Amino acid sequence: MKKEDLKNTDFAEGAVLLIDKPLEWTSFDAVRKVRNLIRIKKVGHAGTLDPLASGLLIICTGKFTKQINAYMAKEKEYTGSFTIGAVTPTYDLESEPTDFKSFDHLTIFDMETATKKFVGDILQIPPAHSAIKKDGKRVYELARKGIDVKLDPRPVTISSFEIDATHLPEISFKVVCSTGTYIRSLAHDFGQALGCGAYLSSLRRTRIGDFSVNDALTIEEFTAGIKEV
Repeated sequence: MKKEDLKNTDFAEGAVLLIDKPLEWTSFDAVRKVRNLIRIKKVGHAGTLDPLASGLLIICTGKFTKQINAYMAKEKEYTGSFTIGAVTPTYDLESEPTDFKSFDHLTIFDMETATKKFVGDILQIPPAHSAIKKDGKRVYELARKGIDVKLDPRPVTISSFEIDATHLPEISFKVVCSTGTYIRSLAHDFGQALGCGAYLSSLRRTRIGDFSVNDALTIEEFTAGIKEV
């Protein structure tokens, strides 16, 4: 939906909004902003993005909130970067890197070979610092208290895992995957396969199904469009 189309939209009847979520916003921050602007309660998003990730967030309003599960099930595409040679407890930059190791011996061939281990139907263990519930509690709450949580591996599908560029210790990547895939876990597991560790240092969701972030509105554009109505 373009900014100029907002004035003809009946949000209560239902709309699918493509929002380019900014860094440091939670997905609920974006939902709350939209809800306050369009002044209806029935607003939800189709797939969480972490605060340290940017990119495509599908927000449904009104009667279209019934379609959220269908959008959540669609294939996702991400771009971003891994930093190799260290790990973090959260598998990303929400915690400090530790356990530094040399990666000088690694070649681009080694890295591309490692990616192939994760393409296809695989079992992936979610991060301990995630919103998954175990025994009724969010596992990140337990992890922050120092409680060791054992999570079972989950089946996911990674259709494509490509290295776009290397500016070591950073590696730029593109991943196409099924819903339920944790790119943070992929970063960690990739680092383990390399033998030097890795963590997710940037992430952007570029596609959900046929929806592209190139067609999304920024929060500023959406706000301006609503205020012009």
